Amino acid sequence: MNALWQIVTLILRGQSKALLRGFALSVTVLTMGAALLGLSGWFITAASVAGLAGTGALFNVFVPSSMVRFLAMGRTAARYGERVLTHDATLRALSDLRVSLLRGLLAQPWRALERLRANAVLNRVTADVDALGGVLLRLVLPGAAGVLVVTGAGVVLAWLVHPWVGLWVAGMWLLCPTLIFVLGQRLARKPARRQEAALQAARSRMVDMVAAREDLAVYGQLSTAQRRVDDAFWREATARRALDAVERRMGFGLDMIGTLVVGGALAIGATLAEAGTLSAAQVALGALAALALGEAVAPVRRALAEVGRMTQAARRVAPSLTTVRAEPSAVAPKGVLMLDAVTSGRFAPVTVRVAPGETVALTGPSGRGKSTLLYMAAGVLLPAEGRVSLGGQAPDEEAIWRQSVVMVPQRHALIAGTVRDNLAMAGPSTDEAMLAALDSVALYDVIAAKGGLDARLGFRGTGLSGGEARRLVLARALLAQPRVLLLDEPTEGLDRETARRVMAGLRAALPDAAFLIAAHRAEDISQADCVIGLQGRAATGLKF
Repeated sequence: MNALWQIVTLILRGQSKALLRGFALSVTVLTMGAALLGLSGWFITAASVAGLAGTGALFNVFVPSSMVRFLAMGRTAARYGERVLTHDATLRALSDLRVSLLRGLLAQPWRALERLRANAVLNRVTADVDALGGVLLRLVLPGAAGVLVVTGAGVVLAWLVHPWVGLWVAGMWLLCPTLIFVLGQRLARKPARRQEAALQAARSRMVDMVAAREDLAVYGQLSTAQRRVDDAFWREATARRALDAVERRMGFGLDMIGTLVVGGALAIGATLAEAGTLSAAQVALGALAALALGEAVAPVRRALAEVGRMTQAARRVAPSLTTVRAEPSAVAPKGVLMLDAVTSGRFAPVTVRVAPGETVALTGPSGRGKSTLLYMAAGVLLPAEGRVSLGGQAPDEEAIWRQSVVMVPQRHALIAGTVRDNLAMAGPSTDEAMLAALDSVALYDVIAAKGGLDARLGFRGTGLSGGEARRLVLARALLAQPRVLLLDEPTEGLDRETARRVMAGLRAALPDAAFLIAAHRAEDISQADCVIGLQGRAATGLKF
């Protein structure tokens, strides 16, 4: 529950004023509901007794009747205001929570980001955050308001009716629903966990099936993938039925507790009335007020069905929120990129020096450590031995390092949206700068023919060929204006002429940047100032 309370604290801190007003209206609604039913019972009983006693002509019906109307209308208005305030505050809090979650995910180390799966992140940002919206609406606010109103009602009943009536009503409504909640939570824990796990699996499998539907159809596995999705949804439905059964049993328990509280209040009142301590109207006031307080504990039943899901969601979301860091205040490094006798254990120590405006190419067979060296230069992988620095500064603060160093790995990353949306991921840029970057990578004419910057791309950049998607990622890297550009097979999938144009365009767009390239193709290394060949446990260098 620690993770859940961490989320609650975060939400309360961000929307404290609106939630405080909503809480006040929640208390008002419950108070007016109890007062309305209690006053109505007292009014009807007192009027009947006065009529039987022959004093009905002297009984003032106007004040109680006007109070009944005021409470009825006021309760309706307060309920509307409470719904508007609490839901608006919760939606804004969830929006802030999603932003914090995305920032926390993006602040994680590169290797951690590489291990993230799209469907898992999608579930966390959407379903998990949505589940946390019920923490305030169905757990914290109703619980706090219910405790306050029941306690206050007990004090008022002790004053207006009798201390024993007030103690019985408040004590039973505070103790018994709490026990029901604790017991119900224990019974609901396992089915709630199973339901959430099945729902997460169903969503993940659905996303995987949609993303790979073409390949699944080609290999005849689409029906198999669909059966796996159906199986996950069936397990979710089975767990939900078990959870509903727990909710019904606990709801029945709450109904029995309500009957017990009302019957006890009536019995105590009747005993005191027989002794001449209370009037019939006071007995009715106590019994009907006890009945009305059932509304204060009604959210317990709904919370039982969702507290398990909330807890699991909080456990997944909270660790990512803790990684959120403030914007770095240090100055981004610049100067010579130096990899001094670095090794990962797979290759011999390698020394690479890239000055501003220079291009150094790493060559060699696959598996010799070219990409590993780029990750070291990017500051996302620590060398087993040696040191990495830029202008004499080590990559101690990854967020600062990223302001100077940009890496384009072999696997491109594009999103569904427009070409402008994909380029804007590098940071704020004008349309002119975006078009210039596209021209630098020989992609301007292709994008113009597809509709320009407003051309829409599908999931993971669907709508572009492999080479076109590769060049769009390179254009995005140019818009970041890095001091060091790290490229892993930058022209893979391009013909020779286009590859030469792209490499020349990259250098023309960033004349003062240091380029470190892992490459096999001659087009990638044709303009290199130095080529370093990696041969397993040895490295050779050639300066042009």
